[in-house]
Amino acid sequence: MLSFIICLAILIAGYFVYGKIVENTFAPDDRETPAVKINDGVDYVVLPQWKLFMIQLLNIAGLGPIFGALSGALWGPVVFLWITFGTVFAGAVHDYFSGMLSERNNGVSISEITGIYLGGVMKNVMRVFAVVLLVMVGTVFAVGPAGLIQLLCKNSGAAETSLLANKLFWLILILVYYFIATFISIDKIIGKVYPVFGICLLIMAVGVVFGIFTKGYHIPEIWNNFSNNHPKGTPIWSMMFVTVACGAISGFHATQSPLMARCLKSERQGHFVFYGAMVAEGIIALIWAAAGCSIYSGAELLELGAGGPKAVYDICSKTMGGVGIILAMLGVIACPITSGDTAFRSARLVLADWFKIDQKEWKKRLVLCVPVLGVGAVLGIGNCLGKIDYNVIWRYFSWTNQTLAMIVLWAASMFLFYEKRNYWITVVPATFMSAVSITYFFMASECLHLSTAIAYPAGIIAAVLFLGIFLYTIKCRKTAPHYDTLNK
Repeated sequence: MLSFIICLAILIAGYFVYGKIVENTFAPDDRETPAVKINDGVDYVVLPQWKLFMIQLLNIAGLGPIFGALSGALWGPVVFLWITFGTVFAGAVHDYFSGMLSERNNGVSISEITGIYLGGVMKNVMRVFAVVLLVMVGTVFAVGPAGLIQLLCKNSGAAETSLLANKLFWLILILVYYFIATFISIDKIIGKVYPVFGICLLIMAVGVVFGIFTKGYHIPEIWNNFSNNHPKGTPIWSMMFVTVACGAISGFHATQSPLMARCLKSERQGHFVFYGAMVAEGIIALIWAAAGCSIYSGAELLELGAGGPKAVYDICSKTMGGVGIILAMLGVIACPITSGDTAFRSARLVLADWFKIDQKEWKKRLVLCVPVLGVGAVLGIGNCLGKIDYNVIWRYFSWTNQTLAMIVLWAASMFLFYEKRNYWITVVPATFMSAVSITYFFMASECLHLSTAIAYPAGIIAAVLFLGIFLYTIKCRKTAPHYDTLNK
């Protein structure tokens, strides 16, 4: 239990100490923000700081810090270290720079940001990556809540024959909501209902951790379990680092941060909104990882489906019961829904930036909303009918997630180089995530599926190569003509 408390304290201290260092490195000023300068009443709208934080948190939270953290608990309490240090030194840094770089460039999508700092080729790569990732996220975060609602109906005694129809009904209802939230102004639904969903999210997190402490569950200590406890022996490197994405670092967040970058009244709000929301998500992930480690053995958790609806339902039941389980399940259902709607919204904006389609007119928004939601509907219904495996979608989502995060951190490093600031605060996590992403690509069953003897060296070599390319590039650009105006 002491391990959990120490990690929680590091997360909170990280926000105030390292978060301030990151903010000072970026150096926010009093320039006019896109929300004030552009203000189109649809995507560029000034919102209060507390709403910015709550919307950002719910945008990025989703199923990741819950399902991902529970899956990470299969490796034992060693996952606490990744959640804690990954959040403070990588995830929150990534979220802050993805938001603030968008804010500095009129709120454009992360793919366009990448093009500004890494060139046209990477911009096109990121455009494809971002759209694919966002559609997968939207699908996962539509199927997941529908499955949770189906589970609630099953546990209440609903007939087996009606469960599929029930899941399809809720899936279609969620997708209809996603369409509306993607289409209309950001302050009409998202700005109004998110605070309510936020209350559910907070009750869920507080209720679970309170239940762990009061009902006699013992959170194992890291120093007594500093080993791979996965029941199948799945390697920690790099499988755990990809499995636990949203609770430590997630490229998906870079697609969400521009939404709030378009709504900031002042650059100085970035520390609280972007860095702070990621730390809050890390705390949520830490709580769920602790629940998985304390309530179950690895084999028991694996039998329950690890990061699936059954495990979530069972934990809520064991830690709260009664009214608490209803509130908690509402929180768990609300989390993915509040990420799914903004995932599809972000996909619309990425495509709008890509093809230069103005989004102020409703007809032009409709042109992008229909195909984006259509693809999500096909994938979601395919999963319900057993034609598409949810776990396969999740694994591809996870790897795409971490690869996108790697690219964003390299783009942030180039920005800091141009601004003559300490680029190592992003270079170090960028190099680390390069090793994670490439290693996973070589060893994962859905990718190349090679042995660790090949995958481990390949990941390290790739990370060193990327670092070398960055250092060589900045060395060349220091000697380029008009170096001082390259990023102006």
